[in-house]
Amino acid sequence: MISPVRLTSYNYSPAATLRRLSPSCSQTISTSTSTSTTTNTNLRLGNRWVEYQGTNNWSGLLDPLDDILRSEILRYGRFIQNAYTSFTEDPSSPTVTEMNNSGYRVTQHLYATSGINLPGRSSWIGYIAVCEDEDEISRLGRRDIVVTFRGTVTPFEWLENLRAALTHLPCNSGPMVESGFFSLFTNPGPARRSLRDELRHEIRRLLDLYSGNADSIPISLTFTGHSLGAALAVLSAYDMTETFDDAPMVTVMSFGGPRVGNASFRRRLEEKGSKVLRIVNSQDIITKVPGFVLEEKNTGDVGVPKWLISKTGWVYADIGCELRLDGDRTVNVAACHDLSLYLKLVNQLNSVSCSCPCPFEREPGFWRPFSTT
Repeated sequence: MISPVRLTSYNYSPAATLRRLSPSCSQTISTSTSTSTTTNTNLRLGNRWVEYQGTNNWSGLLDPLDDILRSEILRYGRFIQNAYTSFTEDPSSPTVTEMNNSGYRVTQHLYATSGINLPGRSSWIGYIAVCEDEDEISRLGRRDIVVTFRGTVTPFEWLENLRAALTHLPCNSGPMVESGFFSLFTNPGPARRSLRDELRHEIRRLLDLYSGNADSIPISLTFTGHSLGAALAVLSAYDMTETFDDAPMVTVMSFGGPRVGNASFRRRLEEKGSKVLRIVNSQDIITKVPGFVLEEKNTGDVGVPKWLISKTGWVYADIGCELRLDGDRTVNVAACHDLSLYLKLVNQLNSVSCSCPCPFEREPGFWRPFSTT
């Protein structure tokens, strides 16, 4: 019998693990009903939802930070916190944490397989969930499919992160992406499909299921992640628009993400219509690696031919729109990259009327994972 277990610690360190959960994917994500720990669910997006998903590249919404956009950023941040809380280092044990009243249901667990060791080891990396609550669909203005990725936890994921040289994408000579991220995205496991194939299969199923409904509710596809998860979110968005001609609006909410690809990759991502909002702490070194950024207009300034620079395999490009946060310069490197700090800084940004209660002053028993024991 599945019973709730209260957490008394909220340290999302890689060493922290949780008890196992039933492998069933038919589980509802919910959020605490406490008014002191939830985002403002009274803020309605309605017909303006495409603006908040980035159709105009968040023009006029970032400075000052719009309250509805703030609420949406924090809401997607909660999905990522849920992924961290749900993770277990046993790859055979998929887990998911319940969060009351979000209106989303988990439909698929996601696994990534490292190409470093043979045979490859698959680890739970996130989940796909779909909004099914009618009130929440009405508030959001559409049916949202969210794909959520946690950041680096396992030793082999850390090793993949170090494979920082760019590699060409198959069947496309221009776009290049970081080798380690691409390896985690495309490697199959001994008994599992690759993360890319898992995503394609489940997203296709959901689009077929909901696109043909007579209610004609718009659909959005949102990828969100922190650190390594942010990089996987960008790769996933790219792959969805390359794979599906009928893909809905695709948006990435990226927290503390490293660089992913070169300028050609960025151009192709933009041409296919994906929108990326990068939330960056100015003190977070992870957002400044790997490689280096050298805009094409400036390549002549270094006195090296453009073709030679491009051959190095280390010239990256920043992707999407940036929401820059100003963290404490005295905080250590690890703390500057912490997801909870990111969400606290987003909540503290000045706005015209900041009325969203901060959901990240965590109170005892807020996260409630489940156990089969």
